[in-house]
Amino acid sequence: MKKLPPISGKELVSFLEKIGFNTIRTKESHIRLKSEDGRYTTVPIHGNKELPKGLLRRIIKEDLELELEEFIDLYNSKK
Repeated sequence: MKKLPPISGKELVSFLEKIGFNTIRTKESHIRLKSEDGRYTTVPIHGNKELPKGLLRRIIKEDLELELEEFIDLYNSKK
């Protein structure tokens, strides 16, 4: 099983924009994004701090509807 890389909120937003998500709202330190197929997610931006692993896993599984391995491969190919 591949290991989940450390990702900051800024890096995740940048990656999500590369795979087709668009920013629809920014409220304080949170960015709301929507994909063309209707998936939504909210990403906290707290400087360059890494996202907690549990939050990142929830975003990947529930919001992006991807498996961890699938996300890691996609993230590494879009870096």
